[in-house]
Amino acid sequence: MFYRVIDILIFLVEYTVVRNEDKNIKELRIIYTNWRGETAERVILPISIWFGSTQWHPTQQWLLKAHDVEKDAERDFALLDIKNFSEKIRNDISKLKPQISSAKLYADGGSRGNPGHSAGGFVVLDMEDNVLLENGKYLGIRTNNQAEYHSLKGGMEAAIQMGVSELDVFMDSLLVVNQMKGIYKIRNIDLAAIHEAIKLLIPEFKKVTFTHVPRALNKLADAQVNKVLDERMGTVHKV
Repeated sequence: MFYRVIDILIFLVEYTVVRNEDKNIKELRIIYTNWRGETAERVILPISIWFGSTQWHPTQQWLLKAHDVEKDAERDFALLDIKNFSEKIRNDISKLKPQISSAKLYADGGSRGNPGHSAGGFVVLDMEDNVLLENGKYLGIRTNNQAEYHSLKGGMEAAIQMGVSELDVFMDSLLVVNQMKGIYKIRNIDLAAIHEAIKLLIPEFKKVTFTHVPRALNKLADAQVNKVLDERMGTVHKV
């Protein structure tokens, strides 16, 4: 199941990149089984990929937010219920697919309570700032710094799955950025393990940079964090 989700995620990222290159590629045709168990072809315009739950998909899972052309409405499609993609779009992607050699990763984590209910969020963009992948994940009871580190780890793992070779990471946590650069020492034992796990991911890339940015420039990742926590806790309080 895990590898099927990854395959679909990678396909959708490739489709997004190709669509940005070739404006003639717009609609995506999928074979989809809805919550009633009805299977049919759907014509959609993908908007974003996210992790969470909805009224029709109560179990947390990967979802594709897209515009349903026939219904002229925005819908969330469960990735595991996508049975296939049209052969034409597969051929178009196969012919035109560029390599995602470089990408930007914006990551953020937040805890309501510190420690408290926490979430991590990240957004992967191409070098022209087109969103390729966005994700938010509930992390349980953790500190704010732990959530920041988990968001970074999740984002880097996703970039590896996407085939990114050069990654520019942007975070508003000065602590995490400077610890990844080796400027600050790791004094918290709870952060040491995940810091080491992230260091093991770095050789998977040709190049990785870590840059601190103001919170105002990290709004996309921050929105993923608050979306997950709002849905989990039923509030609109921001972290």
